[in-house]
Amino acid sequence: MPELVFFSGTMDCGKSTLALQITHNRSARGLVGVIFTRDDRAGEGKLSSRLGLVTEAVEAGEGMDLYAYLVALLSKGGRADYVIVDEAQFLAPDQIDQLARIVDDLDMDVFAFGITTDFRTKLFPGSQRLIELADRIEQLQVEALCWCGARATHNARTIGGEMVVEGAQVVVGDVNRPAGEIGYEVLCRRHHRRRMTSGSAQAGALSPDVLPVNHA
Repeated sequence: MPELVFFSGTMDCGKSTLALQITHNRSARGLVGVIFTRDDRAGEGKLSSRLGLVTEAVEAGEGMDLYAYLVALLSKGGRADYVIVDEAQFLAPDQIDQLARIVDDLDMDVFAFGITTDFRTKLFPGSQRLIELADRIEQLQVEALCWCGARATHNARTIGGEMVVEGAQVVVGDVNRPAGEIGYEVLCRRHHRRRMTSGSAQAGALSPDVLPVNHA
């Protein structure tokens, strides 16, 4: 039976790489896929991996009906055996509903890839709807690591290496951006709570990270 599968994880855990691998494996078996993406780091209409792999994709812009796009493609004699959606967290909830309809009405597997929470640890609306509707939710097994070596569980937005907790939910950026630019860093929960990025940790290297003590 076709499924709507949500592959989730933090930034830098290989989501786009896996999306490209699924595309490669299925195309090697003669299957044709449609790839949707939104606000990819490589630009409009691209699906890119940090390993340097890039492929063409359909930009799923605001207000686009993904189900209607597939129906129109098939009606014109086009072919689609499955659907890949990268950066799915940026889709609107109604677009996630359209993905479920593609599975149910067009009998296609849909593989959606995205992060669940933003830099404020709040669910993206698209990710929330995927959690509500997906047939399966797969946590990616490639663990991104915090600067301290622990498993990274949270995404942090940085400006000049300093973590920020206010601003628009969606600002396109990437990890390893130069100082002064808006960037992102993955952190463990402890250091996300303490707003301690790799940059601020180095700046405070002479101040040990000790447990708080209440003096009587």
